[in-house]
Formats: sequence, C-alpha cells, structure tokens
Amino acid sequence: MPSLKDLKNRISSVKSTRKITKAMQMVAAAKLRRAQEAAEAARPYAERFEAVLGQLAAGVGGSDTAPLLLKGTGKEDVHLLVVMTSERGLCGGFNTNIVKLARTHAEKLKAQGKTVKILTVGKKGREQLKRNYGDLFVGHVDLSEVKKLGYDNALGIARDLLGRFDKGEFDVATLFYGQFLSVISQKPTAQQVIPAKFELAEDAPSTVYEYEPGETEILDDLLPRGVATQIFTALLENAASEQGARMSAMDNATRNAGEMIDNLTVEYNRTRQAVITNELIEIISGAEAL
Repeated sequence: MPSLKDLKNRISSVKSTRKITKAMQMVAAAKLRRAQEAAEAARPYAERFEAVLGQLAAGVGGSDTAPLLLKGTGKEDVHLLVVMTSERGLCGGFNTNIVKLARTHAEKLKAQGKTVKILTVGKKGREQLKRNYGDLFVGHVDLSEVKKLGYDNALGIARDLLGRFDKGEFDVATLFYGQFLSVISQKPTAQQVIPAKFELAEDAPSTVYEYEPGETEILDDLLPRGVATQIFTALLENAASEQGARMSAMDNATRNAGEMIDNLTVEYNRTRQAVITNELIEIISGAEAL
C-alpha cells in the first residue's frame, strides 16, 4: 500500500498534468477555429476548379494529344505515396489512422508486384513508417518551422512532385491526409493527383463549350496548378483535422486526469483514516497496559 506522502505526490503530479492538458485543449480550440475557417474557405474554389478541369479533360478524352499529367505514362508500375501528417503529437489517433491507410495501400500495391516509393510531409508519419518502410523513402518535407500554411508551401511540394514525374521516377502519385469533418471526426483520405482523375457530378450541366485556345493548351497550363491546389487543400484539411483531434484528445486527457485525482483522493482519505485508526488503537492499547 502506498504511503500518504506517495499518494499526495501523485495527486499533485496529476493535477499539474491536468493543467497542461487543459491549456493545450484551449490552445487547440483557438487554432482550430482559424484552421477550420481556412479549410472551409478553400473548398468552394477547389471544387469548382476541379469541375472545370473535369469538363476540359472530358473534352480531350484519351487522345494522344492529351497532356501527360492527364493521360499518364501508360504504365502503373511505380507508385509514389505522399503521406501527409502532423509535425507534433498529442493528437489522438490522427497520425496513426493516416499512416494505417497508407500502409494498407502500400501492402496492396506490393502484393500486386508494383514498386512503391514514399514521400513524407510531417515528422510523425515519417517516424511511424521508418521502421518497416525506411528503404522506400525518397524525400521528406519539413513544415515544423512554418507558422502559417500558405499556397507557397503547397507549390513547393507540387514542384517537387512534378519534377520527379518529368524525370520518370514514378507513374502514379497519391496523397494521404485527414479530411476534416468535425471536431470529433477526421476521415483518412487517399486522393490520386498524378495522373489527374476527375469525377463529374451527375447534375453537371451538359452545355457544350468552345475553348480558345483548345482544351489541350488550357490543360497544359491548368493541370500543374491543379496539383498544387489539391496539395494546398490537403494541407489545410490536415491542419484543421490535427487541431480537432488534439482538442478532443486533450479534453479526454483532462477528464481522465480529473477522474484519477478523485480516485487518488478517495484512496488518500482511506489510507489516512486507517493510519489514524491504527494510532488510536496503539494509544488505547498502551493506556490499558498501564
């Protein structure tokens, strides 16, 4: 049985931990508001941009003149997985869920005889993948010093991907990130960005457009921007998801610390009562012996 001093020290330690988790929860809540607003503000542009590209791509079809970013290399032998996670921990299962999805995808490709390469964005994902897939790493993007995510961050990653694609280092590139749904719900998502894939909505207008210059020339200019836009959207979704997951995790940690303090306090009081009772018994026994 722990002594009164040990119990008192544990209670004090858990109280200090609860203060930290409560403070982190409040900080995450403040950051979540800004990150959520940024992610939600970017969605309409990204969706409309993708719809325009989808219409242009449908006009070009599978013709030989279609841009390489649209029709691909004609092979699917080498896959590049871009795993986007956070730079910091203490956000529940957010990073683990993204890594799990990427790991499942990698194993599926390897079972099909495909070559897998991994580019990590964020330290936590790299740490989890390093043990089993360290030999597949081809690069890493460190965003730990970035105070506010901007389009320039996405543009740098996009240029890296496009440069590797032009050199023939891979055939297919897929993004892995957390899509923000709510404070308590973040969905691990896999999105193919190279070659571009578009899903036209069922209610999409059937209007026929004539473009000047032609669809191919416009796609040559817009597809690289589309890759950067998709990466930027993924970064914003990831940032909001990270703060939402951290806020939920710290809230749970604060509640658990409170319950632990209550349990330790009850144990402390019972131990203290037992000590007092033993002392009284000893005093009474000594008085009777006299």
